[in-house]
Amino acid sequence: MSIERTRKRKRLALKDYKLDALLEITHTINSNAAVTDLLALYRRILEDELGIEKLVLYAHQGNWQAIQQFGVEGDPPDIEDQEQFHVDTGMSFSLSRGQTESFDIVIPVKNNEIPIAFVLVGDREEDKRGTSPVIKHMKFIQTITNVVLVAIQNKRLAEENLRQVRVNKELELAAEMQSMLVPAQLPRDEHYDVSAIYKPHQQVGGDYYDFMELPDGKVMFCMADVSGKGVSAAFLMANFQAYLMAIFKYRPSGLQEVVHHLNNRVMDSAMGEKYITLFIATFDPETRKLNYVNCGHNPPVLIHPNKQVDQLTLGSIGLGMFEDIPRIQEGVLTLDPGSTVICYTDGLTEQENEANEEFGIERLSMMGRELFGEPAQKLNAQILSRVNAFRGTTPFIDDTALLTCRFL
Repeated sequence: MSIERTRKRKRLALKDYKLDALLEITHTINSNAAVTDLLALYRRILEDELGIEKLVLYAHQGNWQAIQQFGVEGDPPDIEDQEQFHVDTGMSFSLSRGQTESFDIVIPVKNNEIPIAFVLVGDREEDKRGTSPVIKHMKFIQTITNVVLVAIQNKRLAEENLRQVRVNKELELAAEMQSMLVPAQLPRDEHYDVSAIYKPHQQVGGDYYDFMELPDGKVMFCMADVSGKGVSAAFLMANFQAYLMAIFKYRPSGLQEVVHHLNNRVMDSAMGEKYITLFIATFDPETRKLNYVNCGHNPPVLIHPNKQVDQLTLGSIGLGMFEDIPRIQEGVLTLDPGSTVICYTDGLTEQENEANEEFGIERLSMMGRELFGEPAQKLNAQILSRVNAFRGTTPFIDDTALLTCRFL
């Protein structure tokens, strides 16, 4: 009778311990403890208190990876296919040091009927006598693992949600900042008819355009595109735009000197990781001289009143590609009244249709001739409409910017 009473006391004590262990895990989870602390508690309960001698806990993280282990020497391998976990027969594998490790039981742990973990447990060969603690505590091992793994999943999901919230805030800030880069109004008067369209491919793009009057009576206009997209590209372009504006406001100089200054700025800001293509030009309404430099950008299309089309290609390599630009060619043209310059980024001309054909500069030039004399705003709308019809169901591949300037 005393033996039976002793066994009952032991069973009750074990139940009490398991309940206390679950309460301790719950408290640890609720205190938002680190994953490493939660896994350390999991190990202490199973190894020190329940006598589990060797264990490897696999969780799915792209593939199946060991996130906790004890009683084995070396690193368990990553497992690609969950069919390799032999639930019925146990399993063996080679560790990083070359020796083979065998496990008596593979316990699947599921959440909503989907495996989220596999627990490999076993006894040491020399200690296999009496009732194995693995057999004795198998259901509890499964329960405690489920609680721990679901908590880890929830914690990582919460961290990912917080990260996404931060990313969204950064994107909102970058988008708001980017909207301030481009001019809110463009001139349409007896001297100039200017209009622009900008369609970012994502929430934040890397294109920039501008048209501004200079202190000496000339105007400057430009179109730029930064390599890469997202927040970093937007911040680089914001830095670039601020420096460009400062040069023309406080350090007026020729276009070639401007390009050298801008190249130095991009190199300092991007440190060789990004570059910017740029078309920049000035127009003097007194002499009707157009000076331009094309720094690796898609060549703007110039339509003359006689419907002749030129591509503005003279210039240099892109900004930020090399510390020093080896050679710059500056284009100089005299524009007749009504001459129109169409600037754009590669998202327009490289847009493909269902047959993988690009819209191309020839179609753009043809439209410039067809619609010559139309207001700049209408010309841009017609070009974008034609691109949309051309691409059909093919999604836009990149940001699309379009700046049309008519010099009256």
